[in-house]
Formats: sequence, C-alpha cells, structure tokens
Amino acid sequence: MTRKGVIIVPSAMPLQEASDANMVWSSEGKENVKNLENIFYHCSDIVFFAFSFQGGQQASLIYVDGMVDNLQIDEHVIEPLVTRYEQDSEEDGVTVESVRRTLTAVKVKTHTTMQEVVELMLSGMTILIPHQSDTAFSIEAIQFDKRSVTEPDAESVVRGPRDGFVETMQSNTSLLRRRIRSPKLKIQPIKRGKLTHTTINLVYMEGLASEQLLEEVKRRLDNITLESILDSGYVEQCLEDNPYSPFPQLLTTERPDVASSHLLEGRVVILVDGSPVALIAPALWVSFLQSPEDYYERHFFGTIVRWLRYASIFVALLGPSIYVAVISYHQEMIPTALILTMAKARTQVPFPALVEALLMELMFEALREAGARLPKQVGSAVSIVGALVIGQAAISAGLVSAPMVMVVAITGVASFIVPHYNLGISVRLLRFPIILLSGFLGLIGTMMGFILLVTHLLTLKSFGVPYLTGVAPFRSSMMKDILIRQPVWVENMTKETDQMQNAEQSSDKANQGNGLG
Repeated sequence: MTRKGVIIVPSAMPLQEASDANMVWSSEGKENVKNLENIFYHCSDIVFFAFSFQGGQQASLIYVDGMVDNLQIDEHVIEPLVTRYEQDSEEDGVTVESVRRTLTAVKVKTHTTMQEVVELMLSGMTILIPHQSDTAFSIEAIQFDKRSVTEPDAESVVRGPRDGFVETMQSNTSLLRRRIRSPKLKIQPIKRGKLTHTTINLVYMEGLASEQLLEEVKRRLDNITLESILDSGYVEQCLEDNPYSPFPQLLTTERPDVASSHLLEGRVVILVDGSPVALIAPALWVSFLQSPEDYYERHFFGTIVRWLRYASIFVALLGPSIYVAVISYHQEMIPTALILTMAKARTQVPFPALVEALLMELMFEALREAGARLPKQVGSAVSIVGALVIGQAAISAGLVSAPMVMVVAITGVASFIVPHYNLGISVRLLRFPIILLSGFLGLIGTMMGFILLVTHLLTLKSFGVPYLTGVAPFRSSMMKDILIRQPVWVENMTKETDQMQNAEQSSDKANQGNGLG
C-alpha cells in the first residue's frame, strides 16, 4: 500500500525549552506529538508520519528510521486504520478499544507517560499517537541489521555446537531457551546507563540458584550508576568483589552451551544488550581451566587434557622465573653436561639472565599483540614468522642465548593452552614481577612471589564464594570434576549448586566467627 500522509521534520527548538517541560504527558495527543518533536529536534533519523483514520481523525506514527519493518507498518497499522477504522458511536474522541480492534499487529500496548514512550521508541518500537486521545500505542515491528549466529572465534572447539551469542538480546535469550526448555529458566530485565538505557538481563534457574546469590547480584546491578554501558565489560568491572585483583572474578563466554551448563549448576548469567559476551557468576578458579570440549569428548581424554592445562599454567607463570633463578644463583642444580652447553651458548651474551629474559618476554608479548591486531589473513603469519626471524637474529647477534629463546617459546605455547583469554592475560602480567623477584633473590624470590600469589587467591571471593572453592576450602566431592572429568553417566549436574551454597554458608560462618558478619 502507498502511504498517504505527511512526514513532519522536527522543529529546531532550543535545548533549554526542550527539556523537562516536554517530558510532561498531556491529555491531548496533538500536544504530545509536538513535545516529541521538540525532544527529538535535529534528529534526522526520527520519522514523524501524520495521517488520517477513516472518518477523518488525525494521528501520528513516530519511529526510528532503519529500526522498523516498513512493510509491517503499512500492512498492519496504516492500512487497517485508513480503510477499516470504526469509531464507537457513543464516544467523541478516539478510544483505545476501537484502535485495538482495528490494528492487526500482534504486539500492541498502551502508554501514558512520556519517558516510557521515548525509551520504547529508541528501542525500536513504533509509536502511534491519535491526536484526539490521551493514550499512545507501542507496536512491535522491529527490524534492523544484525550479525548472524556463528561460532565464536575465541572459543572454537573441534567437537560441539557451532553457534554463539551475538549483539542482539532477543537472539541470545532464544539460544538459551532452545537449550533449557523449562519454565524454571527465568529472565529478568534491568535498565542501566543514564544515557544509553542499556538492557541487562539477569538469567537464572529457579530452584537451583541460591536466593543469597540472586539478592547479591541484583543489589550490585542496582548500584551501577554509569552514564553509558556499551559492553558487558562495563558491567563486569562494576560487579567484581576486588576490582584491584589481577584475576577475573566473573567468567565470560560467547557460547550458549557453556552458559546453559553453568545455569544448570546454579550460577547466574548476565546478558548485556549490544554485547556477545555473557557474564557468569560466581566464578571459581577451576572454571577458567575447563573447556566445553572436556565434556563432549570421552572422559579419560578430558581428564588428560585437564591435567595438561594445570601443568601448562604453572609453566606459563613460573617457567622463565625458575630459569633466571637457576642460571643466576643456583648453577649447582644443573647437570654438568647441560651447564657446559648453556655456558657455551651464553659466552657471547652481554646481558645478565634477568635482562635477557625481560627483553625476550617483552618482544614475545609485542609480537603476540601485533598478531592479534593485524588482519586475520596476515596476523598469524606475521606473529609466527616474526618470532622465528627475530629470535634467530637475536641469537646470531649475541643479544640472547638459544636456551632463553627456548624457555620463552615453551612459556608462550603453555600460555596458549589456557582456555579463557582473561585468565591468560593475568598469567602473562604476573610473570614479569615474579621474574624480577627471581632475578634479585633467586629461587627464594620465586617462592616468595608464588606464596604471595596463592595468599591473594585464598582471600579472593566471587560474590561471596571463595575463589579456590573445591581446593581451599577443600571439597572432596568437587575433586571429581577438578582432578578428573568423571563420566557423564555418574555425573549429577545439580550437585554443584549445593556445594556453592555450602561454600557460602561456611564463608558466612567464618566471617561471623571473626567478628565480620
């Protein structure tokens, strides 16, 4: 159908006059349209379309250009009102019942506040305001460009689902609902961001997530007072127990299957509109070393790979530090044949082992960052070829020794085995202060740095749950999913709910015992 009406360009009204006075809802629809024109002056993407009902009643359609389906608006809103609208004989103005009876759109709601109308329109809803009515109608005909559901590049698996979260909230919640077809899956929306009015969905399983956890998450979300929220990273930084800790305190994922499994374990998932990254709370240390593929392959394979990750994270954290400490202060620990080879390789190196290690680590991190920022077609090639060429050139120039290049390379490979990128960043950053301690104090410095690190982990909590739950405080039942990956036929997905609740209770009792409760 060809639209018959007038597109009105909002007038250029000064900002001072278009503020609080225009946010007042009038009993006259025509006055409300004028107020909206004043609110959205100089907004060329806001469309004000004036037309007439059958019978001559005037009305305006208001929407954001590019966020609505024009075909739906023509077929289900304009065409019925222009050709089939019937006014109730006993009423003078336009009534809610007569408009609802005429519209063929599926989702139509009424509103009588300017703030609500503005927020809905900016979210993609179409607003219908009859000029002789004190009621506005919101019509859902949302359609805008969005990214298709694909496998996340940062969490790819050999075996498992290939879908991932996208930037659209409706798509993300539907991906979770497709996996958990239960009315116990609850999704509660929250608006945050004074300027962006970003929707944050709190997702949990009723009966599995503890009430204490839900209350704490809601309290922290309510305390967010940011002007803008453009990604889930903004929310993550506001929810952490210890914002100065180098370790992530919320688990992040772009995979719906990972989010679903944590929901079934009693955790809470936080989805932010406009971000493909979901937040999971509470986060445990062991969760960052687990991959979804552990549960898709046979159990003995998952156990072996899990042990490999545990060993790799220690190598990635302490490998260069132990090498610097031993080569600088504890040469007697090295076998004679090996130390003669290492001494020969270091004869041309003018720097001590500490400087050598820092130079190589900084170069490796620079190459890794450059490879991540370059286009995919050349990024991997530049990082690999650059490491080989620069490493060989450094050895030939006598700036570093071959054993140091080997140690840094092994450390880099070990850090890539960590499944979660945010934990990998923490390990990479903490490697440098431990290298410095080892260079000045030897193995004593290495142990000192490791003890300080473990002490910090023991005091760290995520939403009241100890970060090392399962190890400290020790939970023998959780060892079945920490040290080994038990077979699925003996696995109870709901056990961890009680374990986390017990961890919270034991933590509360400990705080009360210390006079902190």
